[in-house]
Amino acid sequence: MKIFVVYAHHEPRSFGHAMLRRGVETLEAGGHEVVVSDLHAMDFDPIANADDFTQRRFPDALQYDREQKFAHAQGAFVADIQAEIDKLLWCDFLLLQFPLWWFSVPAILKGWIDRVFVNGVVYGSGRRFDTGGMKGRKAMLVTTTACLPGMVEPDGLLGSFDAILWHLNHGTLGYAGFQVLPPFAAWSIHYTTPGQRAAYLDAYADRLRQIETIEPMFVHPLADFGDDWRLKPGVAVRSPMLRRPDADTPDATQRTETP
Repeated sequence: MKIFVVYAHHEPRSFGHAMLRRGVETLEAGGHEVVVSDLHAMDFDPIANADDFTQRRFPDALQYDREQKFAHAQGAFVADIQAEIDKLLWCDFLLLQFPLWWFSVPAILKGWIDRVFVNGVVYGSGRRFDTGGMKGRKAMLVTTTACLPGMVEPDGLLGSFDAILWHLNHGTLGYAGFQVLPPFAAWSIHYTTPGQRAAYLDAYADRLRQIETIEPMFVHPLADFGDDWRLKPGVAVRSPMLRRPDADTPDATQRTETP
């Protein structure tokens, strides 16, 4: 497969960078072709602005998503954006690797998504989920975090890991049309032993050896939704973040006694 790794970490000596090196070595040893965008090393500009376009459809007021669609049609993206779009369209598999900051990606990676997941290519004109521009490709999140695994269980302090990454797995990658594999996480990096970090690297390598056979996470196809954009009656809810409104049952711990 052709694999595009987008890596966002500011420190070349970090454990994240060790994971990047091990990941590339493992993928290449498996016969895959790998391209890496190391955003900090590239000094990638995360700020979306009018200078992203060499021609404008609406010069008086910046309508960024509409200018993206126009720029795609006219070949009017600046070089750094077009280079990343070309890598995205080249790949069979997109891997986003980052430290988990504030329940999300670092700003430099969010800016990459804003500037590279462009209208007219990734989404727009009916492109979403199973009709998304990246249909036929796969993607996976890889993250490092200081938190403990128990903190992100469904009853954990921070809420379930599915919920924390929902906006990325579903709202970004899934919306774009990718088949999304379950994420890989290395936990509590600041507090682990060298042995545990070595075990994480081995586990990550094992995961990457399986990327062609791992079952993607389920995403409801557009056909499951009605004209009101809600799940049709009779469609079983299979996504962890969707529910029927009438399925709300208060937890016993949330009920209060009336004096």
